[in-house]
Amino acid sequence: MADTQYILPGDIGVSSLDCREAFRLLSPTERLYAHHLSRAAWYGGLAVLLQTSPEAPYIYALLSRLFRAQDPDQLRQHALAEGLTEEEYQAFLVYAAGVYSNMGNYKSFGDTKFVPNLPKEKLERVILGSKAAQQHPEEVGSLWQTCGELMFSLEPRLRHLGLGKEGITTYFSGDCTMEDAKLAQDFLDSQNLSAYNTRLFKEVGQDGKPRYEVRLASVLRTEPAVDSEVASKLKGYEFRGSHFQVTRGDYAPILQKVVEHLEKAKAYAANSHQEQMLAQYMESFTQGSIEAHKRGSRSWIQDKGPIVESYIGFIESYRDPFGSRGEFEGFVAMVNKAMSAKFECLVASAEQLLKELPWPPAFEKDKFLTPDFTSLDVLTFAGSGIPAGINIPNYDDLRQTEGFKNVSLGNVLAVAYATKREKLTFLEEDDKDLYIRWKGPSFDVQVGLHELLGHGSGKLFVQDEKGAFNFDQETVINPETGEQIQSWYQSGETWDSKFSTIASSYEECRAESVGLYLCLNPHVLEIFGFKGADAEDVIYVNWLNMVRAGLLALEFYTPEASNWRQAHMQARFVILRVLLEAGEGLVTVTPTTGADGRPDARVRLDRSKIRSVGKPALERFLRKLQVLKSTGDVAAGRALYEGYAAVTDAPPECFLTLRDTVLLRKESRKLIVQPNTRLEGSEVQLLEYEASAAGLIRSFSDRFLEDGPELEKILTQLATADARYWKGSSEALSGQV
Repeated sequence: MADTQYILPGDIGVSSLDCREAFRLLSPTERLYAHHLSRAAWYGGLAVLLQTSPEAPYIYALLSRLFRAQDPDQLRQHALAEGLTEEEYQAFLVYAAGVYSNMGNYKSFGDTKFVPNLPKEKLERVILGSKAAQQHPEEVGSLWQTCGELMFSLEPRLRHLGLGKEGITTYFSGDCTMEDAKLAQDFLDSQNLSAYNTRLFKEVGQDGKPRYEVRLASVLRTEPAVDSEVASKLKGYEFRGSHFQVTRGDYAPILQKVVEHLEKAKAYAANSHQEQMLAQYMESFTQGSIEAHKRGSRSWIQDKGPIVESYIGFIESYRDPFGSRGEFEGFVAMVNKAMSAKFECLVASAEQLLKELPWPPAFEKDKFLTPDFTSLDVLTFAGSGIPAGINIPNYDDLRQTEGFKNVSLGNVLAVAYATKREKLTFLEEDDKDLYIRWKGPSFDVQVGLHELLGHGSGKLFVQDEKGAFNFDQETVINPETGEQIQSWYQSGETWDSKFSTIASSYEECRAESVGLYLCLNPHVLEIFGFKGADAEDVIYVNWLNMVRAGLLALEFYTPEASNWRQAHMQARFVILRVLLEAGEGLVTVTPTTGADGRPDARVRLDRSKIRSVGKPALERFLRKLQVLKSTGDVAAGRALYEGYAAVTDAPPECFLTLRDTVLLRKESRKLIVQPNTRLEGSEVQLLEYEASAAGLIRSFSDRFLEDGPELEKILTQLATADARYWKGSSEALSGQV
């Protein structure tokens, strides 16, 4: 059997998202709007399979065929007759649910591959003897032949997502290296093209020189287009001795379905902002235009306080090894009015709270653009995983001048982060009850501060294409050096493109640090209803949760490659290091032996020193983070951040040794079962499912009832068309072409 870090345990936690009451309160028109937006999101989410691994689309197609022909209970009878034990069949259900939940065979949180926890020969018997195989023997046999080996393979390069020898990714062809990624980013910057909706494919020409294809995601491929902002870019370029060809049409048949449902949703839009937003999204996905998506995002920002909230596109760049390409995601949610009222109070206090952050006013935006901040109950979240909160859009130019929106996903927080006492690791016994009582409330505070004042704060110093600066070069002084500003962002450069591989984690660390820093403010805690001893407990548990998370983060560090696989967890480890460095016994991490005789550890936080020792340490660190971000000082920013992110076995903590303990006692992230909406006549029905692996599988089978076979064909055809780009890392797929 595989190493436990590469399997999902049979008893993995599974929870269902509850949005029944919020959905019930929607009007018939709002339900239709939400339904078609959800359909668009679910179709678009299938593109993530093509953004993850070469085999993911085939695995998805195989599983979909199996469970369309026999539901999990029916397939169980067949599996047991083929000699599987109940535990082995449950392991297969968990694997299938994991593929659906992560939209691929790599964990969305940590980018680690997971494989079925049962013998390959047994699974093969189940698949080839299934009803699906009886109905379509050649097609099912071909799918198994194509992906069976890769489904189980744990060759070193295939264990994690990464670039070059570090791992596998389908954002880049298999022979691309970090140097290729840097060259491509420089090329994109030179043409003022965004990487968000692109993939990069490399081939060596007959002259021995590399040739790169930058492929934009769009419905249109080679068709003539009126839209000159994209059409004019579709050509060949010579750049630093290499040939670049800009093309489009990536995920075309998938995006066609997205556009069709956005068009249907538009008929039920509540106002002109929503109509314009959807029109621009359709334009973006049809043409491959990020500029159109920005225009849609601008309308989205202006759509204040909608009953049905949504966002869709190539959004977060966490899983691109270079940190620039966006994974497709789409969400649809309804407002939770009670919690939203608290967030509105936080927004009202934002300008005052921003003044408390530890950097000079010149390093803050010229004007705080008051954002929407709502607590939402999620109806649909399509992509590789569901976050607790979001601050979007991610476009730097919009965030600096137009603003942004914050959302806290209330029904996700309610189920995904709940912890049972017996499963709590690395805490002192006398902290556990307090932790369980206050973790939820403290997390609400942290998410609010993290999204609104973490991601929502700070200014980037920019020189535009005309040479004008958005800061006063004469008077603005760098507080770290006492000198005038020496570096800034040039026109076309963004935070992601400039800080690339560390951009996501660095920014998450800055936002988390802002949350810890500002949760010490009594007014903030009063907004959320906490005073006196309760307020002190919320502060303590918030800080304790962060230092514990820093220890848990070691699961996502790969010693062999000396790299981190998850931006948020790397950020939390960095904060743990900062607080340990503060000294004076503020935080300690001590190896111990558990009651079971196996290695264990305890994290301790001295609550009496949070303000006297922790706050000044965080203040110094936060100031450095912001100054280096504002000035675009990549060299100093990398040195600072990578220094804290380094994992060694140096005493007293011995983090590499502690990592083994963390892996020994780790608990897998929960799988989340989401509902479906179904149009029956002119009414939209909400379909809910049980909180189990089988329930999650049924939700996906129902999701594409009408066109499942067509979608499977689309996915395998798209994957096969590009399979040659990964033939070096996967013989099975090269045989498919």
